[in-house]
Amino acid sequence: MARPSPYPLELRKRAVRMVAEVRPDYDTERSAMKAVAAKLGIGTTETLRKWVRQDQVDSGNRPGVTSEESAELKRLKKENAELRRANDILKAAALDSTGQSNSAG
Repeated sequence: MARPSPYPLELRKRAVRMVAEVRPDYDTERSAMKAVAAKLGIGTTETLRKWVRQDQVDSGNRPGVTSEESAELKRLKKENAELRRANDILKAAALDSTGQSNSAG
């Protein structure tokens, strides 16, 4: 399980907005990100770069899996695992109730 981000959602959104706002003042996007990360106390520029890229995907400006799609996929995988466990339990119970051996072979 992924650990929760030490950065609040509002800080992440603000940082992404700031990069877009100050980008014209810098030669490269990376230098703008570096300045914003330093100003807001974000550990590394790479952290901010990931937030910016994900925001671009979420807004449709960059190809990739959106945050919403990723959350839905995670939910479906969890549900699938739960259903498989329940199915295994039901199969085992059915075998036990008919008196059949539970061994394969």
